[in-house]
Amino acid sequence: MDYKIQTPFTRESLKDLRAGDNVYITGYLYTGRDAAHKRFVELIEKGEELPIDVKGAAIFYVGPAPSKGEQALGSAGPTTSYRMDSYNPQLLDLGLMGMIGKGKRSDEVRDKIVEHGAVYFAAIGGAGALISKSIKEAEIVCYEDLGAEAVRKIYVEDFPATVVIDSLGNDLYKQGREEYLTWEKAQNK
Repeated sequence: MDYKIQTPFTRESLKDLRAGDNVYITGYLYTGRDAAHKRFVELIEKGEELPIDVKGAAIFYVGPAPSKGEQALGSAGPTTSYRMDSYNPQLLDLGLMGMIGKGKRSDEVRDKIVEHGAVYFAAIGGAGALISKSIKEAEIVCYEDLGAEAVRKIYVEDFPATVVIDSLGNDLYKQGREEYLTWEKAQNK
């Protein structure tokens, strides 16, 4: 199925999405990669406030290229998500509802997704120039010293993504592998 969804996300707004669904996201997202996530968790562990409000938010794992011409950002391809796995459980506990990247997630992250009714989306790796066309605004909100990996608040219109892990814990990567192995076994009979 294809869905148009808007941020901020809630448990209710994500509950009908299923692994394999295509979505077009409109609204504000934050960008951030492992260095920013590490800083977030260090603040959480100290009992300090985060520089962004993650409640209902989605974080796009990206270190975008500089903008060219009138674009808000340059090429914005997703980063491999497992690099954030040691940090995401704490952010999900604070209300993070969406994560956008590429690749598998840990069982611990999947369990936290289910616990909080969140969703993990995949953006298409290698399509950063295409993805950047859906980014209409971008501003650095913290950690400017990280350069391309600074945390930005971006406004997107019809940002294309696919649900990989839904709020029930269904995992497209596991399902796809199982379906392929079943198909392959049937072909070899």
